[in-house]
Parts: sequence; C-alpha cells; structure tokens
Amino acid sequence: MSEHGVAVLGPGGIGGMLAVRTGALCIGTARTVAAIRERGLTLVHGRTTTVGHPEAVERLERRVDLLVVTVKAYDLDEALDRLAPEALDGAMILPLLNGLEHVGRIRAWNGLSQAPSATVVAGSIGGVEAFSPEPGRVVQKPPGARIVAASDELDAHSLARALEPLRVPGIELRIENGERAVLWEKAVRLAVVAAASIASGRSVGDLRGGAVWRDRMRRALVEAVEAAVADGVHVTASDQWAIIESLPPDLMPSAARDALAGRPTELDAITGSVVRAGARLGVPMPVLDELLAEARQAIAA
Repeated sequence: MSEHGVAVLGPGGIGGMLAVRTGALCIGTARTVAAIRERGLTLVHGRTTTVGHPEAVERLERRVDLLVVTVKAYDLDEALDRLAPEALDGAMILPLLNGLEHVGRIRAWNGLSQAPSATVVAGSIGGVEAFSPEPGRVVQKPPGARIVAASDELDAHSLARALEPLRVPGIELRIENGERAVLWEKAVRLAVVAAASIASGRSVGDLRGGAVWRDRMRRALVEAVEAAVADGVHVTASDQWAIIESLPPDLMPSAARDALAGRPTELDAITGSVVRAGARLGVPMPVLDELLAEARQAIAA
C-alpha cells in the first residue's frame, strides 16, 4: 500500500483542476508549491469557487498508486526529474498531454528502469477548458471534464480499477480499447484547430465562420484522419468536424493563448507530431504542413 493514492505532476490548469477535485498530492515548481502551501489551490468553475488544500511538494519521494502527468509537453523532461524513480514502482502513470509522442517519451525515460513494475498507459482529457492565470489558481470552463484512457498491456477491468480515484464529481472516466486510438482521436482535430488558431490569431468560432479558414481546416482534417486510419485507428473526418462545430465559438486552444501571450507553446507536440506521423506512415499532408509553417511564423513574429 502506498502512502498516497494519487499524485498530479504539474498542478497548472488541468492538473490543478484534478487536484482540487480528487485531493491528489501536487508535484510542482518551487513557486507553485509555495503558492499552494500558503493559500491553497483555488478552482473557479462557473459561479462556484472551491479552495482545496492538497499537499504540495517539489519532488516525489514516496510511493504512489497513480501518477497523473499534466505538464506541458515542452516541460516534460524537466518535470520527470522531479520524480524519484523508486516512488513509481508499482504505480500506474497516466499522461494527459496533447499530441502523439509523449507516451513513448515517458516510457523511454531512464527513471523507469528503476521502477520495473510501473505501468504507463495512454490517456486524454476533453470537454473542458482549464487554465492557470497564476500559481495556485485555476479557472475551468465548462464545469465538467472527460478523461479517456486505454492500455495495450492491461485489461479494461484492471485499468478501470487503477483509475477509480479519478471517478469523482465533475470528472467522467471512460475506458477505451487501444492506446493509439485514444491519442489519435483527439490529436486529429486538435492538430488542425491549434495550428489554424495560432496562424490566424482567431477563435474557433471565427475560424469556422470564415470561408477560407473553414475550407483549409476541413482539408487539413481529412489529411490528419487519413494518417490516423493508416496507423490502424478508425476515425472519420465527418465525426471529427462535427466535434469542431460543437466547440464554443470563443474557444482558443491553450497553445494559441500561449502564443498570443508570448509563452512557449505545444504546437510542435500537437501539430508537429501529427505531421511527423504522416511522414512516417507515407500520408501526404500539404495543407496541415502549410498551417504548421504559418503557425510557426506567427510565433516567431
């Protein structure tokens, strides 16, 4: 039995929301840990404000059953250095990062060789927009969130049992078949929306409403879906576009908000990983590749 059931690596927007709702141990930077210890962790969701007081540490030293990784992709390597490998022995590691490549990066982390019974699974989170305007404070909209997870190693019952601590009010937990399916299902549309939003500086509603951007996004989406299908995943462009149509019109992906604020972005981890997958799978992506190039130019400017 571990000393603490659940820990969150990276209590920012998504991680902070999960920590408040589950009471998870928070592993973060010195600044974030100091803020949580001093003032607690505040979650603003709609008209409700909840203040949690989870334990917060800069480095995980004791064993946990479940580690949820919620840092940005560009912070992953540094964040993994905050983990004592022996603390993960026997743990399940659930990354909720964007893109296609982070699960492999975590499995390749040298620290896992010292935690031979740790299990890394695939996951994604949707139906939620959460951001942290300052350490120790999280704004969430809309109020619910959906976590989808899959493992190519564990059966569905074992995976569901290990992730049971995440089944709390405000969080829907779904177990799916196939890690690649879980990663691609979100990546195909996010790769398009993130690149287009960064390149244009526009919200999802503005992109959908403009004939030129709408057409470019739809063609890029078809390319991303073709890559997913080539990788053995069943997705359709019509279903994915329907999800994009259902997004709130004022939504801007976190990568686009970061770009506008001059912060590092996950553009490469999101769109870049899909374009690289297309190259690996022999699927041409001229439209998505062009959007990626324009987004990179916008960031550089």
